[in-house]
Amino acid sequence: MPIHPLQLSAYSLVNALGRGINASWSALQESRSGLRPCDFPDTPLTTWIGRVDGLEEEAITGNLAHFDCRNNRLAQVGLQQDDFQEAVAQARTRYGAARMGVFIGTSTSGVQHTEQIYRQPDPLTGKLPDSFLYRYTQNLFAVTDFVRQYLTLEGPSLTISTACSSSAKVFATAYRYIQAGLCEAAVVGGIDSLCQTTLYGFNALELVSAHPCRPWDSQRDGINIGEAAGFALLEPVHSGYSPPYQGGAGGGKPVHSGHSPPYQGGAGGGKPVHSGHSPPYQGGAGGGKPVHSGYSPPYQGGAGGGKPVHSEYSSPFQGRDGGGKGIALVGYGESNDAYHLSTPHPDGKGAILAMQRALTSAHLAPDQVNYLNLHGTASRANDLAEDKAVVAVFGTQTPCSSTKGWTGHTLGTAGITEAILVSLCLLHNFLPRSLNTNIVDPQLRAQILLDSSEQPLQYATSNSFGFGGNNCSLILGRLT
Repeated sequence: MPIHPLQLSAYSLVNALGRGINASWSALQESRSGLRPCDFPDTPLTTWIGRVDGLEEEAITGNLAHFDCRNNRLAQVGLQQDDFQEAVAQARTRYGAARMGVFIGTSTSGVQHTEQIYRQPDPLTGKLPDSFLYRYTQNLFAVTDFVRQYLTLEGPSLTISTACSSSAKVFATAYRYIQAGLCEAAVVGGIDSLCQTTLYGFNALELVSAHPCRPWDSQRDGINIGEAAGFALLEPVHSGYSPPYQGGAGGGKPVHSGHSPPYQGGAGGGKPVHSGHSPPYQGGAGGGKPVHSGYSPPYQGGAGGGKPVHSEYSSPFQGRDGGGKGIALVGYGESNDAYHLSTPHPDGKGAILAMQRALTSAHLAPDQVNYLNLHGTASRANDLAEDKAVVAVFGTQTPCSSTKGWTGHTLGTAGITEAILVSLCLLHNFLPRSLNTNIVDPQLRAQILLDSSEQPLQYATSNSFGFGGNNCSLILGRLT
């Protein structure tokens, strides 16, 4: 069943590239990585990490001081970027605090605080310090509770912890809560901070690289772990969006003006129509002029060519009433193949199912997706399995890349971090290269971008696949 799109009315981002949307956008344009040799305290590992500077000096104070730990500090910094608090305050006025949900993804929450506390037992009794407040630090709900209280929201709130797909699944969870009428809008996010549990844990699994990670590269040898916080305000799209089908929730008759439906057989059912399908852009793979009237690409000098009109990323909060131009969640797909605790199914069966479900919910055919953000961790097994899945669903012509070379693998924050990066790329018609990838592994067949470029974009998929086969694919689209 096609979903009702949800607009990303506001969003913020903090990671190793810097604080705020502009820091990440500039790094994407400049092919500048945020990775550096591991300098995390008391962690002498030969690897590279994506670390956010300054958290050690930015304590949580006031009436929320009991939440103070690295993970919640990172959340606080994220909430303070890009006018996000202001956007949420305006939404709270519109909907009411009790009608706004909070859904946050994390994998380890504030475990770093617990690591520190266990080094400080009473030498006589072994008792842990009274300053150890598990409920407000390591508890998985702690970061969600902090965000909820920080933003003064009172609607449904919960934490999603499904490893690396956690903050992708928050989008799907928010959609279901809004669709069920349990809330009218939602703050979704992800926060995962560096800690020895993950750094030493992945090192013990022999999954970390001693070099900057190289997704899809023939010489790839593991991941780099990063930390990040990301948030988005999701609101129903009330105007300004023309779905592929009219007549309610994806049902009714297809809109025939310039666009052929991607699927036959009802609302998202049936088989893809391969003959006569017109992608959103004519003239080759993303070239030519847009089919949909009313679309104005933000680049001058021909169809997607030339220089960007805006040298800096402007405020993302266009159409805060749910209308206007911007980016929307138009589809999602989830699966769990449960093949192995830490290894994906070698043929990518769960990943295939997640991507197919995302396409169905978005009512799109594979060739309507202009760009695919890979989970792309740079581990040998994961990249191989994801490549098989991507080729099975999208073929070998859809442009693909991984952004892990910029930020590192931010674990439970990867989903929202990369959803926001993909949103920036959609807004700016920008195809990012797979940073640090030099020679694509000849065993892998997906169309990996070795150079960044500009071309018109309408839809993009972002993959997040976690331990235990927890898979989530999101499809984001431009509102016109």
